Amino acid sequence: MSSVIKLKGKGVSRIIKSKVMLSPLAGVTDKVFRNLVRKWAPESLLFTEMINATSLKHGYGITKIKQLELEQGPIGVQIFDNRPFAVGEAAKLAEDLGAFLIDINMGCPVKKISRKGGGSALINDRLLAVELVKRVSKAVQIPVTVKTRLGWNNKEENIEGFLLSLQDAGAEMITLHGRTRKEGFSGKADWDMIGKIKELLEIPIIANGDIKNPKDAINCLKKTKADGLMIGRGVLGSPWKIGEIDLAIKKLKGFKEPNIEEKLLLINEHLDELIKEKGTHGLLIARKHISWTCKNFQGANDLRNKLVRAIDAKEVKELLFKAIKTLNNDQKILT
Repeated sequence: MSSVIKLKGKGVSRIIKSKVMLSPLAGVTDKVFRNLVRKWAPESLLFTEMINATSLKHGYGITKIKQLELEQGPIGVQIFDNRPFAVGEAAKLAEDLGAFLIDINMGCPVKKISRKGGGSALINDRLLAVELVKRVSKAVQIPVTVKTRLGWNNKEENIEGFLLSLQDAGAEMITLHGRTRKEGFSGKADWDMIGKIKELLEIPIIANGDIKNPKDAINCLKKTKADGLMIGRGVLGSPWKIGEIDLAIKKLKGFKEPNIEEKLLLINEHLDELIKEKGTHGLLIARKHISWTCKNFQGANDLRNKLVRAIDAKEVKELLFKAIKTLNNDQKILT
């Protein structure tokens, strides 16, 4: 198995140097979060939040992808919609703004997305799905990829035929979440099925689902023979996780998980950058990240409750540095 993933594209080839990728996560994988992940994962392919093509066409959501060319490392842009002309135009705009590749979302199980014909609904409208891939492939020079699931209601829906048609339409890589749309995020991801599809298709296959740590990642690669892995929920509260798994796969040493103080300082850094990027709204966004990060240490629950109830950034910072001071004092007593 190659240590890199090569994508041709229509006019621009791309090389992905890490097998571990960050999944597009709505409301999470903004520029600020990507910059945190990048501290530990300099070569990994990271993704923007998924973007509605029609909205982008009309000027909404442009802040999610502006200045991509200024970010370090490869950044993919994921688009969702069921209008081929809008998807094509949005893809070209994203390419012009510095997208490393364009990914079409055909797997989101959220009802407000699928009931409008986007996301996982495209599994049921295969002619449209193929047309979307063809339209985007024609519109851009960079590679076009797809993220989807193993089916709509069950795994007997000839998902293999669907994926082969996407490959024939021009998809250069497919990420497979190992569940159907009906399963959502319940049950266990079917890595065996991903492995069967990997044997069938010629383009790179990326496995997604239930990969939360290096052990999961190594087991998934062994079982599926996939070309790479995409991590989603496993990275919430742990922006270092992509880099940790990448090093483990490469059998390289040197990773050290942040200690309690470093995690609290990371919360502070994240808050500062969110405020700088989004103003006072940054505090609202920071609260969910605080809930994910501030856990698994003595006093975490009490501190987390205080942090998410803080009325402004100043109070959050005071609570964080008070906690750090207490932590350091306790360590001095222990030593």
